Amino acid sequence: MEKNYQKWFRNAADAMKRGYAQAKKLWAMLCDKLQWLVPVFSWLGKKLSFLHPRNYIQILDWYIIKKFIGTYFYSIILIISISIVIDVNENLAKFTEYHAPLKAIVFDYYMNFVPYFANLFSPLFVFIAVIFFTSKLAGNSEIISMLAAGVSFKRLMKPYMLSCVLISMLSFYLSAYVIPHGTVIRQNFESIYKNKKKIMMADNVQLQVGQGVIAHIQHYDNDLKRGYGFILDKFENKKLVSHMTAMEIQYDTISDSKYHWKARNWKIRQFKGLREYITSGMQKDTVIMMEPTDLVYSKGQQETFTSPELKEYISKQIDRGSGNIAQYQVEYHKRIATSFASFILTIIGLSLSSRKRKGGMGLYLGIGLALSFSYIMLQTISSTFAINANASPMLAAWIPNMIFAVIAYFCYRKAPN
Repeated sequence: MEKNYQKWFRNAADAMKRGYAQAKKLWAMLCDKLQWLVPVFSWLGKKLSFLHPRNYIQILDWYIIKKFIGTYFYSIILIISISIVIDVNENLAKFTEYHAPLKAIVFDYYMNFVPYFANLFSPLFVFIAVIFFTSKLAGNSEIISMLAAGVSFKRLMKPYMLSCVLISMLSFYLSAYVIPHGTVIRQNFESIYKNKKKIMMADNVQLQVGQGVIAHIQHYDNDLKRGYGFILDKFENKKLVSHMTAMEIQYDTISDSKYHWKARNWKIRQFKGLREYITSGMQKDTVIMMEPTDLVYSKGQQETFTSPELKEYISKQIDRGSGNIAQYQVEYHKRIATSFASFILTIIGLSLSSRKRKGGMGLYLGIGLALSFSYIMLQTISSTFAINANASPMLAAWIPNMIFAVIAYFCYRKAPN
């Protein structure tokens, strides 16, 4: 038996040696056949050498980018940590009163609290970061050395703008795709454990769900996704052609597609000329172009939509002739405008803090905080005008950027050369 095993192992070892020799021979043949590709790749490497990041981002750029990004995240961690301590102190009694579990407090509330407020005050953190580390560079005479070495102020702005590109992309991605999902979880937590009651019911809701199709619901319960006293009228050439009534309608939450409803105790009256046709039944699956979000509006609902969902919702409400969409339009444009604010506030911060002055950075930080809060306040005021005074939502979202862009231009013109 042992001899058979020894013979099998010898045969296996011989087979592996032969296989290795054949593979080595094939590899040598392949290298010989593809040897002509070596000069081709060498030529391509020389032609595409301009794509190497080292040609665009030099040692000075890396130095400033690391300082910028590091100070930006450091300021976020510092200020958000203070905010969390204040929020815990303020809400601890409510968490105890409503028996909020520790896991829900940490993962449902604060894990979504942090990115929401960090992104909300991102322009403030950018401005503080620029003022803080640029003042330090100026105080250490590093900026003077750069300018003396022939680096222009315009060239000095390059790493700052590259940093702003990264921050703006991150800010937009968070606000458009990540934070809305977390906001839903956070708002649900607040409604349960902080007693912030959400509007979960609506009475006498009437809306246009299609071209010439009007829906009316006497009472709608968003918890159950169920409506009572439902009427659906269809018009053609301003004439009523169909009148549907149902005691109840139930939204199908497990359906693969949207707009699926189940009508109970329904009756349809169809009008064709002078004739009337009546059909009725106990239960009917039907498609009605409306969703629960169309029936109940709660404060801050626009923050729970991702940007694609927000765009689709706005388009759908415009088609229906709804007039209650200003806050959704403002939210959509604000997400884009806020991401561009990093560039404007960075130019202002760099222009103010790049000059070496006596007294340190205290003055710059004060000016930076004042301008940052002015930007946030102006953003709030312009949004309110758009929602309550019928101003253009897009203009309202971009007005703070326009005003601060003018300030940035004058600061840049006065910056040291």
